[in-house]
Amino acid sequence: MKGILGKKVGMTTLFTAEGEAVPVTVIEAGPCWVTQVKTPERDGYSAVQLGFEPVKPSRLTRGELGHLGLLKTDSAHPRRRVLKGIPGPLRRLREFRVKPEEAPAEGEKITVDVFQVGDRVDVVGTSKGRGFAGGIKRYGFNRQPKTHGQSDRERRHGSIGATTTPGRVLKGLRMPGRMGGARVTVQNLEVVMVDPERNLLAVRGAVPGHRGSLVMIKQARKTKELRRE
Repeated sequence: MKGILGKKVGMTTLFTAEGEAVPVTVIEAGPCWVTQVKTPERDGYSAVQLGFEPVKPSRLTRGELGHLGLLKTDSAHPRRRVLKGIPGPLRRLREFRVKPEEAPAEGEKITVDVFQVGDRVDVVGTSKGRGFAGGIKRYGFNRQPKTHGQSDRERRHGSIGATTTPGRVLKGLRMPGRMGGARVTVQNLEVVMVDPERNLLAVRGAVPGHRGSLVMIKQARKTKELRRE
C-alpha cells in the first residue's frame, strides 16, 4: 500500500546533480497507524483507515477513543474493540481505497519509506480560504469601462440575464461567492526526496493548503507507468 498522511511544512528549493534548481514542497509524512481495515464482505468496499498525529486523550470523545480501541474492557463490555499496536490517541483519521490483497493488518505502522525517489503521487489537501470574492479575483474577469455613465459597476461581472428563451438565469454561472477552502487534488507530482529518519517527504511543485495543514499522499492514478501495466 502506497499511502500516508502528513502535514505541509512549506516550500523550498533543492538542487540536482546537474545544478538544476527544483521548487519542492516539504511534507512531514507519518508515522501513521492502521486503525481500521474495511473489506467488501463486511463493508461493501475495500479500504484502509490511517491514523495520524498523536494527541492527548482529553482531546477525543469516548466514541473516538473506543474506535481506536483505547477504552478498557471489562465484564460489562466484553465485546469492546481492542486494537493492538496503536501508541495512543490519534487526531486525524482518513481512508485510502486499496485492493483487498494489498491491505495491511490493523495496528501496522506506516512510515514515509513506502515511497521512493522518482515515484509519482497525488496529493490531496484543503486549499487556503479567501473568503467572499468577486468575479475578478475569483475567475479573472476583466473590469467594466470606466466611462459611459457608470459609477458603481467597474468591478461587477455584467449582465446575467437571458432572453425570453429560456427566460431565467442559468445554473452554474461564474459569479461572486466564497473562494477557496475546498478539497483540492494535485495529480502526478514527482517525489524528489525521502528522509525516513525525520519523516520528511519532498515533492516537486506546489501542494494545496497552508503550513501545518493535513494532506493525503497516495500513489498517482494517471501515470504512463500504470497505463503500461
